[in-house]
Amino acid sequence: MFYYMHKEKLLISQEEYHSLEKTSENEAKKYKGMIFALNGLDPEHARRSSSVSHENFLFLKEENINLLVKPTESLVNIPQWIKLAIQNNRVTALNTQYHNWQEVLTYKKPNIWRINVVGLGDVGGTLLTGLKLLGVEKIHSLGLYDRDATRVERYKYELSQILSPDMKESSIDVISLKEEEVFDCDMFVFCVSVGVPEVGKESEDVRLVQFKGNAKIIGHYATLAREKNFKGIFAVVSDPVDLLCKTAFTESNKDASGNMDFKGLAPEQIRGYGLGVMNARACYYAAQQDATKHYIHEGRAFGPHGEGLIIADSILNYNEELSDALTYSTKTANLEVRSTGFKPYIAPALSSGTLSILATINSQWHYSATFIGGTFMGSKNRLLPSGTELETLNLNEVLLNKLNSTYKLLSEFI
Repeated sequence: MFYYMHKEKLLISQEEYHSLEKTSENEAKKYKGMIFALNGLDPEHARRSSSVSHENFLFLKEENINLLVKPTESLVNIPQWIKLAIQNNRVTALNTQYHNWQEVLTYKKPNIWRINVVGLGDVGGTLLTGLKLLGVEKIHSLGLYDRDATRVERYKYELSQILSPDMKESSIDVISLKEEEVFDCDMFVFCVSVGVPEVGKESEDVRLVQFKGNAKIIGHYATLAREKNFKGIFAVVSDPVDLLCKTAFTESNKDASGNMDFKGLAPEQIRGYGLGVMNARACYYAAQQDATKHYIHEGRAFGPHGEGLIIADSILNYNEELSDALTYSTKTANLEVRSTGFKPYIAPALSSGTLSILATINSQWHYSATFIGGTFMGSKNRLLPSGTELETLNLNEVLLNKLNSTYKLLSEFI
């Protein structure tokens, strides 16, 4: 093991870095801050940084779906003081193959967030309403942008006038933005959506219908994020979130000639918010029969907000038949809402959007799609000062095979 002090941070590695200043293990033991474990993985298939939740994840040689599997035994030999640091969420894996890897050493997760929302349609407006009502303790400002200036004006008025009797919500500034200002924030939320089918004209998977139009728009904002050298979270709420996240990553990391140079958004900056409502819908259907009520406490949702979704009735005692039935009901719930004559946007905007975003900034467990081995895959995770920590589970073999199938499906789509 090699130990280095760089920018007043402790770096550890299994490989020698001649450009870094070495220190002894005795000196390293005295260090009480965040520890950075260096690796050198292909940027196309590995995150720039992530929280190390288990010693086996310290010096990974590859990132894949197995990041969701709870290790059963230790495969590395490391000092006890590093094991303790991992248990205390003080270790970050850091990929030196990114040219700007050293920026991670000085980045600090905000305490109070500036959140800008682009796209003030049904979803964006509902999401913002939830953030204004529930985000007092963690949100400094809500920035508004839409190409339709009248929508910006409307929500500036409406949101500014949402106040409880004690008027605590007035601490959140509501700001109208120009497009060039949308990345002056800690979190950028993409809620733009085009090509949403009219009620009665939807296909089997409404989300995929929107991909082509939404991909073009998100590509524009991903490029703008690159130009602005954006350091915050690029949150995707528009459908299909998983594929749009990958589009944002790819487009942001292209140079003027269209070649990948990985000088744009880091993969861990991009998060897709679509799985929260699928978990909520699974809870709704599970509560309707005794055989599946346990989902609320034992179940999990994985994968995309649409085709490839996996609802596991229980991670303790997985039942494939019950899980498949719950998955089908959850996956088609949007069509059930549409059969009433209305577009399903309230639950997605609040469950996947508002509540999951607030959980993110509060370092709480929630559902969102994050970068795993080159693919954005939905699972339970939390954003810590040390980085994103994926929930690891003892997964049934049948369930793990399903996860691999979904992971492959998403990987091959784009």
